[in-house]
Formats: sequence, structure tokens, C-alpha cells
Amino acid sequence: MRTHGWIAGGRGGGVAPAATPRPSQRGFTLLEILVATSLLAAGLALGFATLRAATASVERGERIAQRTERMRAVDGFLRRRLASAAPIAFATDPETGRLVRFVGEPDRIRFVADLPDYLGRGGPHLHDIAVLDDGAEPVLAVSFSMVLAGRTVEARDARPPDVLVPDLTGVRLRYRGLDEDGRLGDWSDRWDRVDALPLQVSVELSSRSGGAWPPLLVSLPQRGGALP
Repeated sequence: MRTHGWIAGGRGGGVAPAATPRPSQRGFTLLEILVATSLLAAGLALGFATLRAATASVERGERIAQRTERMRAVDGFLRRRLASAAPIAFATDPETGRLVRFVGEPDRIRFVADLPDYLGRGGPHLHDIAVLDDGAEPVLAVSFSMVLAGRTVEARDARPPDVLVPDLTGVRLRYRGLDEDGRLGDWSDRWDRVDALPLQVSVELSSRSGGAWPPLLVSLPQRGGALP
């Protein structure tokens, strides 16, 4: 005889409910927890590595952009300043009595050009582009002095040299003009005709952060000989 989930028993003839099965209470094993933790750690490590690589890539791109921008700015400055050189005397050679209009050395250039208004008061100024040693590493810098009646005039509030290339590792300045036959001469590390401007100037630079810079070749507008 079926009891439909109820069974007879016990004193008093009562009917007791039949026992029902309980759901499983099984949890995670230690091995499963370790595997899950390992997977989570690996995922986090991969995420951090990806983020670090992306950050490094962005920083490297910014450094390259800044380096390229500095190269472009220095190249444009040197090109404009050299191309605007004028055959104006800024000194007199004490040995020969010749007027000095251009001095070209392996690591230094001096010439006169009009100074842009954004750099000062304008007018003819001596441009002195030279390699300087600031105590840590050589730098390429430029300084300006006013030129008046064939001589330089030092300003009371003269500004210090402006650094063009802060981490200079190499520089090569060369010059050439016309030879005695009126033909284009060879390149030289020095320009001895101080009373005349060269025909062309070549600038080759290298820096610690940028390596070898693109070579710069500038043709000067005043190509004649010395002025009387």
C-alpha cells in the first residue's frame, strides 16, 4: 500500500513524512582555486605588460617628435641666418689691417646679419656660432653683439649664448669660394679671406640623442670680393 510520501510509524500511530534528498553542498577544491588564481595573475601580468609597452611606445614617439622638431628648428635657424649674411665689417685684423667680415673655423663661424625683431632690437649684429664646453658636454650655441661703424658693441644687458644643440657629439664646418680661375674651389675647414664672404657653407652636426643630423648646405647671397 502506497503512503504518498508519508509513512506510518512511531508511537501513537502517527504518520511521519518521508525523508527527501538534499542538494549537493560540494565547493571548489584547492586545486581549482590555485588554477583560477594562476590564470588571474597571468591575465593581470599580460595586461600590465601591454600597458607598459604602450606607454613606452608613446614616450618613444614623443622623444622622436621632439628630436625631429629641434633638428628642424636648428636647421631653419642656421639656414636663414647664414643666407642673410652681409659683407659688413665687425673688426679689423691688427696684423694686416684688413677689415674682418667673415671668420670661418672648424668649430666656429662669425658674420654679420640683421637681427630679427623677435631676437632683439634688430639691425646689424655679429652672429657668433660656436662650440662651447658647459662643463658637462659640448654644446652648439649662438650669441649676438651689435655692430656699429665696423666694430662690435657689447650691450650692458647682453644675453648669454643661446644653446642650439645641447648634447653635441660632433661638428664639422666647411667653407668654399671661387679659386683664382673663377671656378668653384674645394672645401676647406677654414676661411682665410676674412675680408670677403665664402660662396657656400657646409654644416654637419651629430648629437647624443639624435645621432648624425642631415647635412646643411647654404649658399651665401653676397658672393663678391671684399668691399672697398
